[in-house]
Amino acid sequence: MASASLLKSSTILDKSEWVKGQTLRQPSVSVVRCNPTATSAINIRASYADELVKTAKTIASPGRGILAMDESNATCGKRLASIGLENTEANRQAYRTLLVSVPGLGNYVSGAILFEETLYQSTVDGKKIVDVLKEQNIVPGIKTDKGLVPLAGSNDESWCQGLDGLASRSAAYYQQGARFCKWRTVVSIPNGPSALAVKEAAWGLARYAAISQDNGLVPIVEPEIMLDGEHGIDRTFEVAQAVWAEVFFYLAQNNVLYEGILLKPSMVTPGAECKERATPEQVADYTLKLLHRRIPPAVPGIMFLSGGQSEVEATLNLNAMNQSPNPWHVSFSYARALQNTCLKTWGGLPENVAAAQEALLVRAKANSLAQLGKYTGEGESEEAKKGMFVKGYVY
Repeated sequence: MASASLLKSSTILDKSEWVKGQTLRQPSVSVVRCNPTATSAINIRASYADELVKTAKTIASPGRGILAMDESNATCGKRLASIGLENTEANRQAYRTLLVSVPGLGNYVSGAILFEETLYQSTVDGKKIVDVLKEQNIVPGIKTDKGLVPLAGSNDESWCQGLDGLASRSAAYYQQGARFCKWRTVVSIPNGPSALAVKEAAWGLARYAAISQDNGLVPIVEPEIMLDGEHGIDRTFEVAQAVWAEVFFYLAQNNVLYEGILLKPSMVTPGAECKERATPEQVADYTLKLLHRRIPPAVPGIMFLSGGQSEVEATLNLNAMNQSPNPWHVSFSYARALQNTCLKTWGGLPENVAAAQEALLVRAKANSLAQLGKYTGEGESEEAKKGMFVKGYVY
């Protein structure tokens, strides 16, 4: 569990207490376990329980992972600007059409996380994007958080907003065809992390997960430990242990069905500005040790984020983690580490669409092989080896 030696700048409170800046008092563990209302909450969710488990298992299927294409319109605009395109709905539609219509993508990708605009969008040919994904046997997902904002009372840290109205939004997304969702909150090591920030991240993720399951969506639980900083891999491991202990404490308090969730953790790596780099084998050793200490085997899938690693680095690290059997499906949920070469190959030109789609398929297949522990790294382009770290990255 989080301790003052791991988390700076704030005193750890008892689990039944509430911390500065939060407005509701949480029930104690004993109340949650004994109060009949806890049973009622589980019964309400039982109508979706079987479907949640089935959806999670489908996404966590051998040799497949998640394409994260849920960049906000502003972030998508930055990607388009990098190839000289304006941030218009038509250009976003063209790029998203390119991504979802790659022939054979469903052989390697089991789920695609969409931004709200995309969930309701059609391709340039007039087909609903949700339907195009389903035809490829790819489960549509949706980003449901409302972004990061400053956390008052912290050490210049953030919290993730979006719980207000989440139930009604989730129900609408389910009706539109989404079957899983994502909520990204972040933890900064250079800024502490403070106990307040870790508690806020964990509690917010747990509430989001419970609300999502109540409305039929498999929640991806994502407390991203940012790459920013000069710290070594041991410090990352130390903080990650504290964060995931807190997350699972609150998931249990909120009666979240573990078999009906997926996780999207950061790999345990040194800070991006650390002079001592880690090999794929070291990253795998630290990361798997973390997972074994903190993640129950009931969780069906661990879908790693790339977090600014190069395309090849993210694939090599994933491959190293799959050299021996794991109690969970250990796979990928990559955005930039799948899309970077694809985007640059396209360049906004219609005549480059086929080549860009092939570039995405190459990356998807490479990560499929990594999920199976069979990736070799042979024949990779120089572009795929370039790092993509952005300090203070906003998604």
